[in-house]
Amino acid sequence: MIEDYLFHLTLLQIIGTAFGVVQVLLARKNNPNNYLFGIISILISMWVLYRSQLYGDIILNLYYFVMSVYGWFFWKFGKQKKESPISYSSKQEHIKALGIAVVCFSIMVYWLQYHTNTDVPIWDAFVSAFAWAGMWLMAKRKMENWIYLNISNIIAIPLLFHKGLYIYAGLTIFLFIVAVSGYIKWRNIIKNERNEQYTTA
Repeated sequence: MIEDYLFHLTLLQIIGTAFGVVQVLLARKNNPNNYLFGIISILISMWVLYRSQLYGDIILNLYYFVMSVYGWFFWKFGKQKKESPISYSSKQEHIKALGIAVVCFSIMVYWLQYHTNTDVPIWDAFVSAFAWAGMWLMAKRKMENWIYLNISNIIAIPLLFHKGLYIYAGLTIFLFIVAVSGYIKWRNIIKNERNEQYTTA
């Protein structure tokens, strides 16, 4: 019985990981359809996380789901009914991202500590806080999303090993590497777009 449970949990991790890998690779390529693969990965992850008592990550994935739907529409159509470009965050957007992280951490650490049976409330809250801010920035197609998401990844890796979710831990290591690469690629995209604008001006 236990063996069957672990097998199904592992199989779901593998399937969810596959969709997650496709999602992040498409995001790195600046492809709006990355969100479609991400949504499938999110739904699978929510069940696995529920079975592993990582409740903060379940709430995080609900947020991911909402932001993925929003992000897909924003990337595809933006504010002018055309594809929104990559850009750096303004000072106001930096403040909002930090605000999201602080508010999320405060709420999550209280809820996890006093209303769940998790043994890692603070670390789980940290993962959620930076990921919430990073996902908001990604939906806005802001460069700094990679930084926030990688802070979340760094904290999440040992947490996932602690919970025995080795496949997801491996995925998170992969996501960390891709996020570094994604930051560099997006920076080059912005640089090339600016050069094109300069030469055509």
